[in-house]
Amino acid sequence: MQAHPHGPEELCEAGLELYGRALREGRLSGTEAEAAPCLTDSGLLHPAVTDPGRLEPVAPALALHRLLRTSADRIAAERRREQRLAETFAPLMHIDGQLTAAPGPPTISVLGGLDRINEAIAAAMADASRELLAIQPYDGRSPAARLAKSLGRDQDLLDRGGRIRTLYQHTQRHSPAVIARYEQLTGDAEARTLDQITERLIVIDHAVAFIPANADRTLALEVRHPVLIDYFAITFDRLWHMATPMHPVAPTRVAFNGITPRQHAIAALLVEGHTDTVIAERLGMNVRTARVHIAKLAATLGSESRAQLGYLIGRSGILDREE
Repeated sequence: MQAHPHGPEELCEAGLELYGRALREGRLSGTEAEAAPCLTDSGLLHPAVTDPGRLEPVAPALALHRLLRTSADRIAAERRREQRLAETFAPLMHIDGQLTAAPGPPTISVLGGLDRINEAIAAAMADASRELLAIQPYDGRSPAARLAKSLGRDQDLLDRGGRIRTLYQHTQRHSPAVIARYEQLTGDAEARTLDQITERLIVIDHAVAFIPANADRTLALEVRHPVLIDYFAITFDRLWHMATPMHPVAPTRVAFNGITPRQHAIAALLVEGHTDTVIAERLGMNVRTARVHIAKLAATLGSESRAQLGYLIGRSGILDREE
């Protein structure tokens, strides 16, 4: 039986078996004792006077007394260390600590790695009972895997009587993965869409929020500061009231004078001078799709160049109408 590393005051299973055998037989060979070096380290075996290659056991009562004394000495040393620390910090306790960090868990923590981030969100969701607010921007990848992973924990919140509200970009209104998600959820789950939304945001029970801390979202901030939580929730509510219902109600968005709602959003960004790449990112679509919409918009307005398109958009008045 192979012994595992442990402290000299402990006795592993292999050591216990060999020590018992040594007590019964009165001896062990050095080779046999190699399987449990803790026996010699703790003084339970010692070389025989007449034969150094043979090891003899120490009486259990004597061995126990020696080990207990060692343990008592170690405890006494720790007590003396505690006393020294108390004496060192005693004068510091009288200093006003108004400029020090508040006691308790940190209000903002950095989470590294997707697994760690997902674990923290899952832990917060497991304790939730009221509401989940989420902003989920399109990042160019299929959301199917991410949505499938979060489906169970979201349904658990709904089963506890909680509510879920999620904001997507308009480009996700017809996403099979997003649609399938709401077909599977049962309970008070709503989704709305906007042309443009903020970066990813999750607010759970108005108590904790998660936001990205770098571009590829492999770092996140776990926020528990009440002022910041309030700010995130208010921002979400204002976007929510401007958004178009998607689930459970999904009204058809109609064209205006031949300009579709998607082209209207693109036109607003074009007159601000944004590139195709920025427009695609802001509206949650790939660059190729954005350019197709820009070409259709140009054809509708009779534009022959990018500069002329901006002029025609301004003259058409399409940006003056209410959404």
